[in-house]
Amino acid sequence: MRRLHWLAVLICYASVASAADSWPQFRGPTGDGHADATGLPLTWSETEDVVWKVPIHGRGWSSPVVLDGQVWLTTATADGLDMFAVCVDAESGEVMHDLRVFTNREIVQEMHSLNSFASPTPVIEKGRVWVHFGVYGTACLDTASGNVLWQRRDLRCDHLRGPGSSPILFGDLLIFHMDGTDVQYVVALNKNTGRTVWKTDRSIDLTPFDPDFRKAYSTPTVIEAAGRTQLISTGAQGSYAYDPATGEELWRVRVRGFSNVSRPLFGGGLVLVNSGFGRPQLCAVRPDGRGDVTETHVVWRATRGIPLKPTPVLVDDLIYVADDRGVASCLELATGKTVWQERLGGQFSASPIYAQRRIYFFSHDDGATVIRPGRTFQPLATNRLDAGFMASPAVVGRAFILRTKTHLYRIEEPDAAQ
Repeated sequence: MRRLHWLAVLICYASVASAADSWPQFRGPTGDGHADATGLPLTWSETEDVVWKVPIHGRGWSSPVVLDGQVWLTTATADGLDMFAVCVDAESGEVMHDLRVFTNREIVQEMHSLNSFASPTPVIEKGRVWVHFGVYGTACLDTASGNVLWQRRDLRCDHLRGPGSSPILFGDLLIFHMDGTDVQYVVALNKNTGRTVWKTDRSIDLTPFDPDFRKAYSTPTVIEAAGRTQLISTGAQGSYAYDPATGEELWRVRVRGFSNVSRPLFGGGLVLVNSGFGRPQLCAVRPDGRGDVTETHVVWRATRGIPLKPTPVLVDDLIYVADDRGVASCLELATGKTVWQERLGGQFSASPIYAQRRIYFFSHDDGATVIRPGRTFQPLATNRLDAGFMASPAVVGRAFILRTKTHLYRIEEPDAAQ
């Protein structure tokens, strides 16, 4: 009965979140970078298809989330002493809230040049938005008033290079990773109160590894597979499946790597996990095992053209990735074999999205490359804005909500915006 209850909640949440006017979490309604949208622009520039452009103060790489006409994102001062949640009206670009959520007396952790103190993406549902800054704090805000409804600042780990993992919602739970150099665990809080419902330590023994190789920054995802609901969760040196209601570990797979950023994917009966830094590899796992499935359930491992940070996008039976150095690859889902590989140019941290038979890639520099998915490389357009992308895009209606290093944009064709 309990599993049926949770499945019903999940289906209900997914159906609400998949509305065309919402982008409620990192990588969209289904967490895989797919947008159910039509009429999105193919080309844009600083003088073409910009409905509004709003400067965002501070430094933050969190992706925008959108619901009920509001766009929420986080930012922080460059020194990390002040951390903010910003809300922008999706239609007008007016800043509705600019809230200092946390103030820190001191910053005791280093910050990698490719990271920020506001990299985790918020998650939103009607009336509530949850913002997360890793070890520096988690808070639930009222989306109308901006009031803080609850906050937690006692969940500790040493991120070493700054926070990165984004939270997700599952029923009444807010779930996120705390994978540091010192401790590694997954925690679920009651989304309404902030109370800890469960906390599960990673089971792979990381003591033989240097502390720098024990940390990770991935975001979990929930799937239905093998007759059970599974929270797929990647940490350093491996990936895990948990029961999202209880935190019980279902299975684990050892995948050598650390500082994992990419979010897991699921399709064609396979879970796809990225090993992160080290020698990056993409690993396909059957999710019907128990315990350590490294020797029994790994279908293939791919090492050519695999990114360190961006999450791939899966379209039909093909996987599309752009690695950090700007090389795009297409791989077969069933085998992991490379179908094609082409240079896009630039460097990449943002994850691509798929919409209306197009894949959109967003680079550090200033460019966004659009291709047609398929077994041959088919470039469609290259678009530029004044600053590059660290954050992944959002889609609402027929518009992109794009965060560059300095601004937030609504990009939409004029006839669609009227």
